[in-house]
Amino acid sequence: MLRIPLLLLVLAAYTSAQELVQPGRIVSAKQNGNTVELRCDNARATLTWYSDEIVRVRFARDAFDAERSSAVVLTSGRAISPHVEETDTSIRYSTAAITVEITRGTSRLRLLTPDGRVLTEDNAGFGVTWQGSDVTSHRTLFRDEHFLGMGEKTGPLDRRGRRFVNWNTDFPAYGIEQDPLYVSIPFFIGVHDSLAYGIFFDNTRKTVFDFGASSDGRFMSFSAPAGDLDYYVCAGPTVADVIRQYTTLTGRAPMPPRWALGYQQCRWSYYPESEVLNLARTFREKDIPCDVITLDIHYMDAYKIFTWHPDRFPDPKRLADSLHALGFRLVTIVDPGIKIEKGYPAYEEGLRDGHFVTYPDGTLYIGEVWPGRCHFPDFTNEKTRLWWGRSMRALTDAGVDGFWNDMNEPAAWGQNIPDVVRFGFNGLPASMREAHNVYGLGMARASYEGALKLRPNIRPYTLTRAAYAGVQRYSAVWTGDNLASDEHLMLSSRMVQGLGLSGVPFTGSDVGGFIGDPSPDLMTRWMNLGVFTPFFRAHKHYGGKSAEPWAFGRDAENTMRLLIRLRYRLLPYIEAAFRTHERTGLPVARSLAIEWSHDPMVYDWRFHSEYLFGDHLLVAPVPSTDRRADVYLPAGIWYRFGSDSLFLGGSIHTVTAPIADLPVFVRAGAIIPMRPVGRSTSDSIGDTLELHVWEGGAITAMVYREDDGISVAAPSASTLVEHNPASRSLSWGNTEGRGSFRARVVRLVQHGSNKEGSASVNGVSVPWTVSTPKQRSLTVPFTPQTTITWRD
Repeated sequence: MLRIPLLLLVLAAYTSAQELVQPGRIVSAKQNGNTVELRCDNARATLTWYSDEIVRVRFARDAFDAERSSAVVLTSGRAISPHVEETDTSIRYSTAAITVEITRGTSRLRLLTPDGRVLTEDNAGFGVTWQGSDVTSHRTLFRDEHFLGMGEKTGPLDRRGRRFVNWNTDFPAYGIEQDPLYVSIPFFIGVHDSLAYGIFFDNTRKTVFDFGASSDGRFMSFSAPAGDLDYYVCAGPTVADVIRQYTTLTGRAPMPPRWALGYQQCRWSYYPESEVLNLARTFREKDIPCDVITLDIHYMDAYKIFTWHPDRFPDPKRLADSLHALGFRLVTIVDPGIKIEKGYPAYEEGLRDGHFVTYPDGTLYIGEVWPGRCHFPDFTNEKTRLWWGRSMRALTDAGVDGFWNDMNEPAAWGQNIPDVVRFGFNGLPASMREAHNVYGLGMARASYEGALKLRPNIRPYTLTRAAYAGVQRYSAVWTGDNLASDEHLMLSSRMVQGLGLSGVPFTGSDVGGFIGDPSPDLMTRWMNLGVFTPFFRAHKHYGGKSAEPWAFGRDAENTMRLLIRLRYRLLPYIEAAFRTHERTGLPVARSLAIEWSHDPMVYDWRFHSEYLFGDHLLVAPVPSTDRRADVYLPAGIWYRFGSDSLFLGGSIHTVTAPIADLPVFVRAGAIIPMRPVGRSTSDSIGDTLELHVWEGGAITAMVYREDDGISVAAPSASTLVEHNPASRSLSWGNTEGRGSFRARVVRLVQHGSNKEGSASVNGVSVPWTVSTPKQRSLTVPFTPQTTITWRD
């Protein structure tokens, strides 16, 4: 008889814990500068303006979480005081870019443009809710709303109708619809009614974003299993504005070293030393440009980080010196697991100085990865990051140039590091639930900052598999263990777009697919796509067939040589795109939804893999099995890159897609700088700069800039190049900056015209040379204040 009341008590307690709780009425509202503090019946909240365009919203049942964001670098201590308007039913706080309206009776929020249009708002029925410790924001799902971003996610470009989980996961051979993967960036961009806004939910736990997957259009939501509802709204009103605002909040990528933008060759694994050197010599003998050879886990002694295998690599400095002499850079993989082995320096130092994560009772966590039983560094602590950076001297002293951070989800055999594992978080201890998603970010930061301390003023190169928002400040990101398939080739372009929309510009996939053996056609097609991808690396699984350019037959080798050479010709254009990111936050590979956000064809599944590479090149990925393709070109005039055939935008075109000629189009008016090709970026390539111009109807301009490509604070030289079709002229001005140009000669290549005759260069007649039926060129000295004019 006693069991029934006890059971009822348990059920009552469970039911109470699961009851839906909402903030309730506003009890008080107090403004202090750029922050408003709200007291509600069942919660507390704050609104904080980080700029006129960015507002932070926080809700908590009781006390707020401790401040420990790993993502946000913008400070809120700014002299922003929103204008206040109060009525009996609501309070409005307005800046020049955004108005936040709060309903007194329900504490629900609406965020509006200055002219009163709704950007985003709480759902009328639910808004903010708690069920137990779970916290959710339910938001209006607008009829025509598209959702972009969320970082490294599979599926369509438009996230509407999908549900995503953010929990960094080691997922080899992932499917084209599977989730979650290696990277968690809880940030999305909403596009509706000719507007765009962004929301960054800065909660590092296993968050869930539901973009109307099962609610019949009633709402979209984002939620966390615990912690604050802590999110930032970027006011837009364009997608480009949102990206600029978000990267102002979380930081932008520093300029990578030029060599990292060249072609990179990797496999699991190249060893011993003789195989690595033979690989390097083969690239040079076959005249295929390449800048990087990457060593996977077999270079280490028993997979122990900061060691070298004594037989395979007995003299790593000799190897690095030999590679450097051939114009190669050496990159090595670095994994976080530290082997438990007495006498092993990394283990002994980590144990002595408290650098490893523990259980709540203080015992060290042990997980198994490549070296066997391992401890794991606590990258949430600054002292551990500093120790890791110092330890990298074992690699830099041997001549290693870059660092590939892998297995940092963190991964362990069994894929289930216990939630109770504890992290220091710089004096604000937390469990694996809070630290898991930022572990890879912390490791990337430790590697980047360590490399910079060991080699001051040399641009670090780091690559990471796992990441959280803000990773762009420290590392490139690649899309993990993909498959050798046409489906993954097409998916790779959307994953790169998703990362770019989420603030990460230096991204790419393993060319050819990591797992499986690509056909010659698939490898060639993917190599062609890689030319127009920010991160350009071929990589292959252990035991798979060789995947170097010469491993697919003579015809494929010859084609891939030409494609890789094209990448090197385009490096000045690619560097300019990275500098645009530094200035504006725009990615290098840009979804068409950035510029043509309200064109429904951009979201059509037939065309959602298309993207802009830099300002002017539109890339249309095509499966290796197809030789024709339907391509959508947005409004404007476009030329086929390579043939200069002209196409009118705003319509679908059926075009040829030979295996060696991916459909790539150039925007009319484009100015694209190119340089001659060497064996690598360290080669001397002469003094000629090519400026390629495609005729258009509007004035276009670009800043051409040169520096040494490797120094953090390199002296640079720049000049503004302008093309004016009305006056039929191309001009550049004085040299700006502390550096000087390597280029001494400019070869102007005009596309879309084949008329002979002459042009005038600062009043002096210079003849055109007709090189193709739709192209002509002339060569002039690269001197300041030059104007070239022509008449047809």
